[in-house]
Amino acid sequence: MDAGTQIFYSYAICIGCLVALGSYNKYNNDCYKDCVYLCLLNSGTSFVAGFAIFSVLGFMAHEQGVDISMVAESGPGLAFIAYPQAVAMMPVPQLWAVCFFVMIILLGLDSEFVGLEALVTAISDMYPSFFRVGHRRKLLLLLISVISFLIGLVMVTEGGLYIFQLFDYYACSGMTLLTFAIFQSLSVGWIYGADHLYDNIEDMIGYRPFPLIKYCWRYVTPVVCLATFIFSLVKYTPLKFNNTQEYPWWGYAIGWWFTLSSTLMVPLYMLYAISVTPGSMQERLRQLCTPAVSLPRSRAQTSLHRPMLEPGKLSMQSMAPKELAWDGIKDTGPI
Repeated sequence: MDAGTQIFYSYAICIGCLVALGSYNKYNNDCYKDCVYLCLLNSGTSFVAGFAIFSVLGFMAHEQGVDISMVAESGPGLAFIAYPQAVAMMPVPQLWAVCFFVMIILLGLDSEFVGLEALVTAISDMYPSFFRVGHRRKLLLLLISVISFLIGLVMVTEGGLYIFQLFDYYACSGMTLLTFAIFQSLSVGWIYGADHLYDNIEDMIGYRPFPLIKYCWRYVTPVVCLATFIFSLVKYTPLKFNNTQEYPWWGYAIGWWFTLSSTLMVPLYMLYAISVTPGSMQERLRQLCTPAVSLPRSRAQTSLHRPMLEPGKLSMQSMAPKELAWDGIKDTGPI
C-alpha cells in the first residue's frame, strides 16, 4: 500500500495536477509523447534517488549492526531523524546537512506549486466569468495559500507530528486514491469509451496511441486497482505512532473524517448536479453522461451522420459538413 501510494503521488495520478497543467498546452500538443517521457523521467529519477537513500540506510545499518528494516520506518522519521543522523557521520556534515534540507524545501515548494495550481485551475474553470476578471484568480490563490498555511501551523506544534501522521495516513492517499483510480478507469474505458478517447487523441496529435493502452484502461488498471484495494482492506491495521503508540478513539475518528472529506466530494457533487438538472431521472443521467459539445466527434458518430449519396452525385457541397459545433464553424450554404 505504501509503495502504491508513493506511485500515485510520484506520477500525480488521480490528483488532477497533470490535467490542470495539461490544460495550458496547445490543442495539437503531442500529449502521448509527453506521457511516455514523463513516466521514463519520473521512474529514472526515483531509481537514482533510491541509490542515495538506501546506500545511506545500509551504511547506518552496518554501523549499528542491525538489519536495515530496523534503522528507520518510512515517513517523517526517515526524512527528519534517520537521514540527518547519517549526514552527521559524513565528512563536512554541515555542508551536507544544508544541501539535504535545501533539497527538502525545494521538493516541497515545487509540489505545492503543482497542487495549488490544480485546485485553482479547477475552481476558475468552473466559474470563469467570476474568477477571470481582474485579480480575482490571484486573490483565490492567496486565500487558499493562507488557509493551507494556517492548517500547517497546527503540524509544527508540540503534538503536531501526531496530527501529521493522521493526515498522511488517512487523507487523500492509499485507499482514497485507489477508489478514484478504479472509477476513473471504468469511466474512461467503458462509459466514455476507450475508442472514443482514442479518436479525440488522434484528432489532437494526428495518430492513435499504442493499442495496448486501450486494454489497460479497460481491464488491467481496474483489475489491479480493485485487487490492491481489496488486499488493503483485508490487511488494514489502525495507525500507530511510530508503530508503537495507539491513538485514542477520537483520533481514529478524525482520521476517517479526513478520508471521507476527500472521498465523498465526488458523489456529493454528482448528487448536486443531478438535482439541479431539469427533466426526468433518465433524462438527467443521459444529459450528464453526454460528452461536451465542444469535443470532436468520434469515428462512429462521424460515420453515423455521414450523408448517403447516390453514385456519381458526389459534390463539394455535399461533402461540406453543415455544422461543426465543436470548433464554432458553421456552413450554411455552398462553398
